[in-house]
Amino acid sequence: MKLFITGGAGFIGSNSADYFLQQGHEVVIYDNLSRKGGPANLAWLRQRHNGRFTFIQGDIRHYDALAEAIGGADAVLHLASQVAVTTSVQNPREDFEINALGTFNVLEAVRHHCPEAAVLYASTNKVYGGMEDVGIVEKGDRYAYADFPLGIPETTPLDFHSPYGCSKGTGDQYMMDYARIYGLRTLVFRQSCIYGRRQFGVEDQGWVAHFVIAAVLNRPISIFGDGKQVRDLLHVSDLVHAYELGIEKIDALRGQAINLGGGPNNTLSIWTEFEPLLTELTGRKIAVNRGDWRPGDQRVFIADIRKAQAKLGWQPAISPTEGICDLYNWVAANPELF
Repeated sequence: MKLFITGGAGFIGSNSADYFLQQGHEVVIYDNLSRKGGPANLAWLRQRHNGRFTFIQGDIRHYDALAEAIGGADAVLHLASQVAVTTSVQNPREDFEINALGTFNVLEAVRHHCPEAAVLYASTNKVYGGMEDVGIVEKGDRYAYADFPLGIPETTPLDFHSPYGCSKGTGDQYMMDYARIYGLRTLVFRQSCIYGRRQFGVEDQGWVAHFVIAAVLNRPISIFGDGKQVRDLLHVSDLVHAYELGIEKIDALRGQAINLGGGPNNTLSIWTEFEPLLTELTGRKIAVNRGDWRPGDQRVFIADIRKAQAKLGWQPAISPTEGICDLYNWVAANPELF
């Protein structure tokens, strides 16, 4: 199989490329190397696989170059994107051009140059918006849904809150409609909090890695709100396994959207439960700066992953404790990367 990965030098992209190369597939990485960590991830892949893949430095906003590069692909992982809500608010035009126009370009390139390819799109749980009407209760050191013990399902009405939500949601809906109108073999994965090795997290995006990196290097950490906000965490290796299954089952799943997250069994409050784990790993108390709640910050997001379990035969295998310990050990062993 020839696999074309947009954003292939990023966190999820490099982990995906590494896995599929190990399986013996041909991999083409298409990336503009604008994200922090991209060059380091690319160098790691080259060392690990003796350069046994193709790298094309390109931008999904530039259709002609993308269309020329994508020809012959059997599967496309569309991972390239602008990833931070805060950045989208500061520069909504760039956010739109990367996430909405860039995704449209990918679909058009596939339609004209490899229409039989399986196309997997990394969407986001942000397409569900702030969910202000969903009841939240406080249970000790964490928040919980009042009425969704298994999490938020795919049938939840979409609400593209923030420029980022609008741009990613645009790609989400285009993917599904191109399956319906043009018969493309597309599949949308609405992803929750993904974390793991090779993630160069910052305060605005990739918070699990950001907290771990800051703890290892004794850098400041800011907590907004009371720290009881809960997220479902999914280790990147579990995510890549879902990608593999999605490609295998694309004909049965084309045109659908599926939640991919840790689900109710893999949740963590962002500080009241994370802080004790970091304290244990570092052997010292972690100092934090406190800030007010940020607009639109959800007190809880947990994905209902029953559709993924039923349709893909998939479920998360790595617990947050196990995955965060592994991430901590990787950061501690590679401080020069940060």
